[in-house]
Amino acid sequence: MRNKILSAFLLFWTAVSFAQNTPSNDEYAKSKEIIRDLDSIVSPNGIQESYPVTIGNIKQQVYVRGQNKENPIILFVHGGPASPVSPVMWMFQRPIEEYFTVVNYDQRAAGKTYAINDTANLGNTIHIDQYVKDAIELAEYIEKKYKKKKVILMGHSWGTIVCMNAALKRPDLFYSYVGIGQIINTRDNERLSVEYALKEATRLKNDAAIKELKSISPYPGNQPITRERIIIARKWPQYYGGLTAFRNNSRYYFQAPLLFSEYSEKDLDALGAGSLFTLGKLLPEFLNVDFKGVKNFPIPVFMFMGRHDYTTPSEPTHTWLQNVKAPAKKGIWFENSAHLIPWEEPGKMLVTLLNDVLPTVKDK
Repeated sequence: MRNKILSAFLLFWTAVSFAQNTPSNDEYAKSKEIIRDLDSIVSPNGIQESYPVTIGNIKQQVYVRGQNKENPIILFVHGGPASPVSPVMWMFQRPIEEYFTVVNYDQRAAGKTYAINDTANLGNTIHIDQYVKDAIELAEYIEKKYKKKKVILMGHSWGTIVCMNAALKRPDLFYSYVGIGQIINTRDNERLSVEYALKEATRLKNDAAIKELKSISPYPGNQPITRERIIIARKWPQYYGGLTAFRNNSRYYFQAPLLFSEYSEKDLDALGAGSLFTLGKLLPEFLNVDFKGVKNFPIPVFMFMGRHDYTTPSEPTHTWLQNVKAPAKKGIWFENSAHLIPWEEPGKMLVTLLNDVLPTVKDK
């Protein structure tokens, strides 16, 4: 399996191969051990846990890390929907762990959670509403287990859909919400993404790109959203820096799970398998996601927006934030980022969390 191309879809359809034609995972053993050792939490009051917990009637893998158990907790809801942040958290999260305890989890049909469950009956549960219920149940579990009144809710990409719904349903569980690569309206995002790629391709006289992009335009339009259309719609915006700013590929991100010591080869294979498993099941309702009608938000909201993000373009988020009423709100532009802000500008992300988000924690 390790030598096969595993299709990884970030936000359903990132047309980039994960671990393409890689050698056996054993060849990374020494590197994995170095990273594992460096990344270990050794402070006396720290916490480093990884365990499965029953959430939504299935086992879901949870990761808890922080230098001080007394710090506020961030619940991070990853993208995909089957692109867990756990195998790449070692790339950016350590400084955040000095000030917060960070809880990640592999969502249903993602990563380890896909690998440890029987998928025979899982397909019927792959709905947005179930992911929202999972996040709420996990927040309740965390607050009880770690004796916290509330947590900070943070979502990336697909995870922002889950978080927005969770915050609207159960604002009592959360101090504040941080959206990274926020999705407000899926169809608006898709249109803007393809329009950007076509504009860049035209400017740079890339005939191959122009031909492919025009073949799916207008996008998404009224035609069926096939896998072939999706691949084209992701291929060229990413090529022009819409996933990682100023890069035409994001190999550093997609290859990084190979160096995560807690993932077996089975777990690595589950990254591609989980993405393919969820794609068709969630796509129809995902295309109808629309938060433009949300005029009031019940908790403080912070939007981290990549200036060059054309995976989930920031314009709709900026417009929504200007009009919404909330106890507190702020949009933060990351000028050197596209869609992968935590990896592209981790320093600014940490400073923003400390200056703007941490003050929303009125008690610990």
